[in-house]
Amino acid sequence: MRRKDREVTGKKKIEKIIQNCRVVRLAFQDQEAPYIVPVNFGYEWLDDGLTLYVHCAGEGKKLELMKTCPKVGLEMDCGHQLVGEGKACAYGFLFQSVIGWGIAEILENPEDKRHGLERLMLQQTGRQFSISEQDTHAVTVFRVRVQSISAKARNEF
Repeated sequence: MRRKDREVTGKKKIEKIIQNCRVVRLAFQDQEAPYIVPVNFGYEWLDDGLTLYVHCAGEGKKLELMKTCPKVGLEMDCGHQLVGEGKACAYGFLFQSVIGWGIAEILENPEDKRHGLERLMLQQTGRQFSISEQDTHAVTVFRVRVQSISAKARNEF
């Protein structure tokens, strides 16, 4: 990282950024060019690392690309605020961001899907939900097991 003064280290500090984000951008490998899509997510950080959970329709480009190459890039950001003195080129931007990559996997087991949807709803609403079996069958759920992560911030948090 070029700007070491903005590097965020430590699981608790990085998780605080993730808690404040509602969208993760996932980059899939396509033959023509990278395919990047913003999606809502849920997460959990256990002893074996960070896992993101995403839901989507049962078909589409994300799923096709994931089956071809499950390695995905990820980016999320929050805490945006423009700051400056009113003079051109004297402005700056406050932010917090996380980038990394991981391995995506479609969840087939209904209990795994339910767990992923519960984590997603908790992240998006701050509330616990019971997900019905019918709800788990209505969507595709996949997880991204994060293999590498780094964080950066320009502001106090």
